[in-house]
Amino acid sequence: MPATTPVTLGEGMTPLLPARRLGEHVGLDRLYIKEEGQNPTASFKARGLSAAVSMAKTLGVNTVALPTAGNAGGAAAAYAAKAGLDCVIAMPSDTPDAIVVECRAFGAVVHLIDGLISDCGVFIAQQAAKHGWYEVSTLKEPYRIEGKKTMGYELWEDFGGTLPDVIVYPTGGGVGLIGMWKAFEELEAMNLAGSRRPRMIAAQAEGCAPIVRAFEQHALASDRWENAATVAAGLRVPKPLGDFLILADVYASGGEAVAASDGELMEACRDIARLEGILAAPEGGAGLAAIRKLVEQGKIGRGESVVLFNTGSGYKYLEAWRAALAL
Repeated sequence: MPATTPVTLGEGMTPLLPARRLGEHVGLDRLYIKEEGQNPTASFKARGLSAAVSMAKTLGVNTVALPTAGNAGGAAAAYAAKAGLDCVIAMPSDTPDAIVVECRAFGAVVHLIDGLISDCGVFIAQQAAKHGWYEVSTLKEPYRIEGKKTMGYELWEDFGGTLPDVIVYPTGGGVGLIGMWKAFEELEAMNLAGSRRPRMIAAQAEGCAPIVRAFEQHALASDRWENAATVAAGLRVPKPLGDFLILADVYASGGEAVAASDGELMEACRDIARLEGILAAPEGGAGLAAIRKLVEQGKIGRGESVVLFNTGSGYKYLEAWRAALAL
């Protein structure tokens, strides 16, 4: 195989921001926000799609295709444009307008589907086989997880060669959580870190919480969540393909899976904005709402180091913000 030339827009190395005012508000002395909204196309999806599109280009692919709840489509379209590849995207018809606009601006062919990401997945799988597209769907190729695991390596660097006590990760498809766990295993294999792992907290929305329900049932995999509905578009994944991996990592770490209502997660977004100056995506708000619940339950101690991943920028979710602020 020829050498791979990375297709990059400057993704990664996002800041780990001490959130002292927010921490005081929720009862934590060492709360941090990993601000993934500063990635290209304003979400953590840039990491995985950079790797996937780089390999697609190397392998001689002409067209990449994927279903998306939103931000993965924006990232795929941008990196495909950078690489000179065609891109086909299927997303729910009620995806935030900013994301639909960016995908089309990057030259992608966008199919708006009346349904959920699972329905979009069926469409892409059928059409990809017919037209010879290369699917870069979640966990259907091996490269996106390699891009996502860089979040784990960066945390290790940010904490001076150690790892935080707790990681709170908004979990839709969950590839970021799975990827970070892979990074921690690799760090241990290279004798750069020990066997201790952060407690992994999967944060979901009450309107689509298959991982939380499976966790509460001590199950090894999730059942499909019917009639999924939440303003946090990235969490509206009724049956994550890697659910068994997400749950295995949460169990192995002694972690938790926690759901928040739309009201709770948007209230948390407002707290992040007014106390830390970050306009977070609703998914990030779900993470903070989960932290608040776990602190109140005594499952996270005041002195523990806690990292909240804000997986995207709130500027792409203006409809949800307008409603939350009653504008």
